[in-house]
Formats: sequence, C-alpha cells, structure tokens
Amino acid sequence: MSKRHLYNSLDGLVNKGLRGLIAYNPALALDEQNRVVYNSTYDKSAVSIISGGGSGHEPAWAGYVGTNMLAAAVAGDVFASPSTKQILAGIDAVPSDEGTILVVTNYTGDCLHFGLAAEKANAKGHRCKMIICGDDVSVGKNGSLVGRRGLAGQIGVLKAMGGASGAGGSLDQVYDLGVAFSQQIVSIAVTLDHCHVPGRAEHAQSKMDELEIGTGPHNEPGYKKISPIPSPEDLVSTILTYLLDETDPLRGYVSFREGDETILMVSNFGGVSYLEMGALVDELLEQLATNWKIDPVRVVSGFLETSLNAPAFSVSVINVTAAAANCSYSADEIKGFFDARTDTHWESMAGSQARRRPRRQQFVQPPTAPRRAIDDATDLKVDPAQLDRMLRTACDRLIEAEPDLTRWDTVMGDGDCGETLKTGALCLLEALDAEVAGSGSVGAVLQELEEILEGKMGGTLGGILGIFFVALRAALVDNFALAKEEGNIPNLWAVAVRTALDNLSRYTPAKVGDRTVMDVLIPFAEGLAANGSFDEGVDAAVAGAEETKSLRPRLGRATYVGAGQDASRDLPPDPGAWGAMVVIKGLRAGI
Repeated sequence: MSKRHLYNSLDGLVNKGLRGLIAYNPALALDEQNRVVYNSTYDKSAVSIISGGGSGHEPAWAGYVGTNMLAAAVAGDVFASPSTKQILAGIDAVPSDEGTILVVTNYTGDCLHFGLAAEKANAKGHRCKMIICGDDVSVGKNGSLVGRRGLAGQIGVLKAMGGASGAGGSLDQVYDLGVAFSQQIVSIAVTLDHCHVPGRAEHAQSKMDELEIGTGPHNEPGYKKISPIPSPEDLVSTILTYLLDETDPLRGYVSFREGDETILMVSNFGGVSYLEMGALVDELLEQLATNWKIDPVRVVSGFLETSLNAPAFSVSVINVTAAAANCSYSADEIKGFFDARTDTHWESMAGSQARRRPRRQQFVQPPTAPRRAIDDATDLKVDPAQLDRMLRTACDRLIEAEPDLTRWDTVMGDGDCGETLKTGALCLLEALDAEVAGSGSVGAVLQELEEILEGKMGGTLGGILGIFFVALRAALVDNFALAKEEGNIPNLWAVAVRTALDNLSRYTPAKVGDRTVMDVLIPFAEGLAANGSFDEGVDAAVAGAEETKSLRPRLGRATYVGAGQDASRDLPPDPGAWGAMVVIKGLRAGI
C-alpha cells in the first residue's frame, strides 16, 4: 500500500478535486457548497437521473454527469454519504418535466440520505423515485438483513438508464429498466492490499503473501483471505465460480442460460496497472468462454468506481437477456442504451462496441517471412561441436549474470537490460537445441541471432545488437575471400567486426568513454585487429567493461537518472557493456 500523497490532508480536497474534474467538459457546473456537479445543458423533458455517494471513488459519480448518463451527481466526504440537503440541491439543480430517479449503491448512509431526499422532493412537488443497487455476491443470502452491497455494477445501471432517458423513455419505463437491470448483476471484488486515505494514520494492511476476496470499496475486510496468493488463472476461476455457480445456495443470485446476452464489467480500484488489467480481462474472457459458455456482448474495463489508490479490482457479469424479460425494453434496445455516446469518462472505458465480431477474429498472425538462403560459397564453416559449445557457454554465463545486470540497470536505467539479454540467451539455447549450429554454419547462427534480436529483444540494446549482427553477417560474406587464405580466419573476424562497428556508428554517437556497450565492443574489435588474436580482444573487452565503473553516463536513460550524475557515489558497471563482456568471455571459455 502506498502511503504517499500529493495532498496529505483531506481539508478542502474533495471540492478541489471536483473543480479539477469538471474542467474536461464546459457543460458541467459545480455547486461547491453542496458538492453537486450537474449538466447545465441537460434536457428538461427527459428523465433526470441522479447518483452520488462518498468521494474517493472517482470518476464515480461526478465523472458520469453528461449526455445519455447522469443529469447530476452529489459528492460526500471521502467514503461518506452526502447529506440530505446536498442531495435535495442536486434534485433542484436539474428539475425534470418527466421526473427524477435517484440511483445509489446499497450502503446505509446513502440509502437513508437519498431516501429522505426523495421523500422531501416528492413533498415539494417533484416526481421522484429511487433505486438501490446491490450486486456483491460475497454478501451471502443469509449474511445480512440489508441485502447485497453495492459495487461497480451500478455504473452499468446508470449507463443503461441514461441511454433510455436520452432516447425519450418515460419515468416508469426508465425506472423499471433500472430495477430489472440492477437485479441481473453479480459482482465480487479482490484486494491485494487496502487503500490509503490522505491524512489518516491507521490503515488495515494485507500480508505480503495473501489477498482478500469479497472486499468492499471502503477498505472493508473481505469475505475470505487467501494465502498463499493463487495464480491469476486460479484466482479468476475462483471469482467466476462465486459469480456464476447457480448451485451455490448463498450466492446463486442470477441465472445464466446458454445463449443469454451478457455484459462484462471490470473495475480498477485505482492501483492496478493497465497492463495487468488487460491481462485480467483476457483471462476472464478465456475462462468465461471455455468453462461457462459465456461470450459477453459488451466488455467494459477501467477506472469505473475506484477506492482511492487500492491495488484491487471488481468483476461484474450482467445478464441482459434476463433484464429485458423484466422490463418493457428488448435486449437489443438495452444494448443500444449501453452504446449511446456520452461526453463523460464512460467513453474511455467502453470504447465503441455497437458492431462486434468474434473475439478470435481479433487475433491475427503476421505472414511468415521467408528466410534468405545461405550461400555455401560465402558461408564460414567451423567445427559444429565447438560452435555449439561456445554459444551454449556464452548463453549460460549470460543467464547467470541476469540478476546483477537487472539490479545495476534498475539503479542506472529502466531495469530491462538483464531480462532483455536473458530472453535472447534463452531463445538462442532453444535454437541450439533445434540444431541451428549442427552444420557448423556461422551464417546460419548469425541469421538466427538476427531473428531473435528483431523479434524477441526490444529496447536500445536490442536495437544496437540487431544492427551490429546484421552488419557482421554481411561483412563476413563480403570479405569471405580472406577465409580462403591459410590461417587468415582471425583476420576475417577482425575485419568483419570492425566493419560492423563502422556501420553501427551511423546510428549511435556512442564511443569509448560514454559508458555504453560500445565501451566493450570497440576495444574488442581493436584487440582482434591488433594481432588477429581472440584472446587480446577478450582481454580488451574485460578491461573496457571494468572501466565503465568509473565513467559518468553521457548517453541514454542513465544521463538523466540522479545516481548517474552524483560524482561522490560509486557506480555499478554499465549493464549493457558488462553483458557483452560476459558473452565474449563465455565464447572463449567454450573453445
């Protein structure tokens, strides 16, 4: 759990946050005193839909005020319901000729204050109804008198109702849709750790080797703690079982029949990376299709309803077909309401899904590029066993060095150098197992290295080595005549390496002394050229790598990392240079 914040006090934070939030849409207005955000251009003839709750769940709910969604939203303090007075101010801000519907999640404070506001609004002459949304299956049927807790499934209710209101639905039609839709949602949350509220000293904190399933969005403890933390695949399996197992007497809230149209909603509580959220959605879709025969017709993922900075998420599955059976709208109409464009935060998570296609059609394979045939007339051949041994030794040494390379690159760069080189080594070992060196063809090995570097190794180092090996293979071919002279193979290698470095210099200004991989490659080339001695080249490469410990970076990410510019601080060697040296020494050790 991160305890660091830009704002270390809640004083004035909610109002300031709302002031900033509305900046993206000039149609939004903010009543600061009552913390009401409303759409100043709303259609008075349409049903006004109002929601709200405690702050800390942004973009819920102010971020959903706009066309085809909410007419207004009311914000309380962090994790606390707004007052009745605030909610009445929201109702008064967007009066409707057709009527108003308050839609809230099932928490006691929200239910009481929004309920009282609805009663008072009706007494003042408004036509006001209220829907309470509870979708959390972790609260079993015998677990609480108050019913299911509200999670991010409610945002789907707001979207369907907002689309129906925008399409001209009557108060009763939109209300009935909201009720039907909300009753066909199953949700559950998983927490890796609790969130941290600015200014508060005491917080619950999960152990390193556990997660909680069935948590709430206000740091409430989960239904169950799981330790050790399961694999993502096992966790998703557990989640879907809780949501979809209709034989569970405590949690079988919604029935799903084969062919029912469904919606999947995955809400990031604030602290999960986009990368991991994407992987989570993929795993959910795979298991839904394989294990449950469910292929959602809409998929929404992102910061739907957050919990400040919590590394947590919730999963909701909605049965659209069943919802349609209990209201006046068809499943196609409900999907249309769900797709209706808004000018709110919703768009960043829902995308454009009115036209769907089978998921498998979204995955494509690139055309296979034919490999250039290697001309035996200009291909350097060596002893196959020795070639295989040299390459395997170099790969093994590089894999052993990966932890150090990663640690050093984390200090001085972005931390990817060790993993990048390890990936290349593992790929080459796999190619060696497939007999790439079986004929002793140096050209075949270099061609395989090109494939690995271009297809599997990204980053700056992958690009540099890719250029180097392409140029090296071409130089060996162009200068192959040297190989025909007795004892001139070392000279061929010296010329080829030097030529490859000359080509590489067109794309990077790096030279000896700049603390890069060139601090090893250039001395290695010069050592080879001196007497055609591989040993001299290796010794020069080792000396160059050692020298990087005393060099200040002049190129790359390390130049703007503070550690690299602190002259009083001892530096690790450059990881790219050290990795190259490890490979070169490994080649010699394998001879």
